[in-house]
Amino acid sequence: MKKVTLDNIFKAYDIRGLSPQELNPPVARAIGKAFADFVPAGTIAVGRDMRKDSNKLAEAFIAGLVEQGREVIDLGLITSDMIYFAVGKLELAGGAMITASHNPKGYDGIKLTGKGVVPIGIDSGLLKIEQSIESDDYKKVIKTGNITQKNITQDWVRHDVEIVKTIKTPLPVGIDTGNGMAGIVLPYLENLTPLKITSLYKELDGNFPNHPANPLEIENTKALRKLVVKEKLACGIAFDGDGDRAFIIDNRGELISASIIGALIAKFLLEQNPGETILYNLICSDIVPATIESFGGRSVRTRVGHSFIKEEMRKQDAIFACEHSGHFYFRDNYNADSGLIAALWVLKILCSTGKELSEIVAPFKNMFANSPELNFELKNKEEMLKVLERRYADGDQDHLDGLTVRYQDWWFNARPSNTEPFLRVNIEAKDEAILKTKTRDIKKILKTK
Repeated sequence: MKKVTLDNIFKAYDIRGLSPQELNPPVARAIGKAFADFVPAGTIAVGRDMRKDSNKLAEAFIAGLVEQGREVIDLGLITSDMIYFAVGKLELAGGAMITASHNPKGYDGIKLTGKGVVPIGIDSGLLKIEQSIESDDYKKVIKTGNITQKNITQDWVRHDVEIVKTIKTPLPVGIDTGNGMAGIVLPYLENLTPLKITSLYKELDGNFPNHPANPLEIENTKALRKLVVKEKLACGIAFDGDGDRAFIIDNRGELISASIIGALIAKFLLEQNPGETILYNLICSDIVPATIESFGGRSVRTRVGHSFIKEEMRKQDAIFACEHSGHFYFRDNYNADSGLIAALWVLKILCSTGKELSEIVAPFKNMFANSPELNFELKNKEEMLKVLERRYADGDQDHLDGLTVRYQDWWFNARPSNTEPFLRVNIEAKDEAILKTKTRDIKKILKTK
């Protein structure tokens, strides 16, 4: 392969870009070769999503692994959280998932994980892999590897159900998989639980004909919210494109923030496991650390991103971690994130309390006012961070991830996106009036510079 520049697609904790313009089979094959050289001896698993180019990219990535002498398990179509399960359960040398997660059609990507389900990000291997490709420097091998196929979907769903113990109540639940990969788990979920599932858009289609597979945007949950209310369901669950994030709709058709879901699961886990450590990323609502601490847990604030959080979970021996974006991590799941396990915990809580979900989350909803994540497409992101730093110099500032500024009655975080060309801003305040004022002020600063 000719020398290439990969800076555009190598992100902080994965590889992602336009396909085939930036990420194509020759590039995927080179990444496979470099990954084979990077991880320790042993078998490597590869899975893919349903995007139009994912099969070709997976084949090329596997070809690179085999060329470097590696034994490969081809898992076929899976959700992203299944690659972590495969690496942990089968004690593999590493794994790769071909996916662009929630990005729109036209994008594709690769998520890499190492032995022991250790994350591979820019500071823990991605940079070395990129350098190997750009210098066309690979190990010399004598014998090529082999490929075997394996279907782990049933084992995966059984693993998830066993983590939350038994769900005995036949709850009526709506599930929107958005034509993404979570559609493959529904038949197994119906067989292994008494849940009564009404599904939306479970057919795999990388063109996302019904709505973008990003439930973080509330418009993309419109059909599910209507379904829950119309059919009087206990709740709704919306998955993203690669199936590793779950967003919850309550019985009234309202989307519950990931921070509230994180606080809810944290409370339940701490009631069963007193004194445990729980992580939350720095743009989660303050409801998360407040809940952890009020129920006797130890809260630890982290950077945004799965590779950072998985590493910190190991350091802290944390039982659980949550992110504002709908990623939830579990020690019982090899410290990896899973949308399905998070959704099952919510269903478990519903079954154990016998209350409606809107009633369960009500105490969490009125403590703070939050903005949606605001995205500003700026060429001078770092310069604008300096502007904000100077403008809010009288606040309590830190730079754990971007810029966080705290005042007594409100706070905000501004950080460059690791995956898209945006400066992302999150704001929280004690009430809606303060939130409205501060949101207007920050928008004015960022839109006029």
